[in-house]
Amino acid sequence: MQDVELFLSLAEIAGVFVGFGALIAVRSGGATEWQEVAQMRVVVAMGLLTAVAALAPVTLTRYDLAGHQVWALSSALGLVGWLLMIAVNARTPEYRAGWAAVAATKWTPGEVVGTAVYVLYMIVMLLAPIIVMLGVAPDLEAALYFTYVVLILLGAGWTLLGLVFSQRRPAGVSDPAEMPATGGSSA
Repeated sequence: MQDVELFLSLAEIAGVFVGFGALIAVRSGGATEWQEVAQMRVVVAMGLLTAVAALAPVTLTRYDLAGHQVWALSSALGLVGWLLMIAVNARTPEYRAGWAAVAATKWTPGEVVGTAVYVLYMIVMLLAPIIVMLGVAPDLEAALYFTYVVLILLGAGWTLLGLVFSQRRPAGVSDPAEMPATGGSSA
């Protein structure tokens, strides 16, 4: 297999996402908002799934499997992991609260576009491994699988970005414009 180093690098990057998600969870003193809890879980789960999906073809080639066998088995593992992650998260109270809150609010145009992009992402995340497993595009299997792993990693990164921006301000800090000036002379 020609992309071993590339897959190992993706697994390393995924480990960083898992670490950052866990660090934010511990450092914040425990999440209090449903959005924070849900995002922390997704960052860690997607980071782990990226690592597993990136290491799967590298591991399978050690068993004298090649070509379609490697990509099909790796895709099956990735798809099962993806569906398991969705099922586990869907059963949490944070996700139920999140969907209830989304359903109860009036959507802005930005939220409609964001939801459309999310639905497209979910469709690609389901179709890409299925296409590989079925052998519909044998010349594209390696590329489709690599894209699949990268999309899992990008999903983890996007969720981590949302988590970072959703963090509460420290106690005592309200509007940055109201913060007292420091570092200057009073004379």
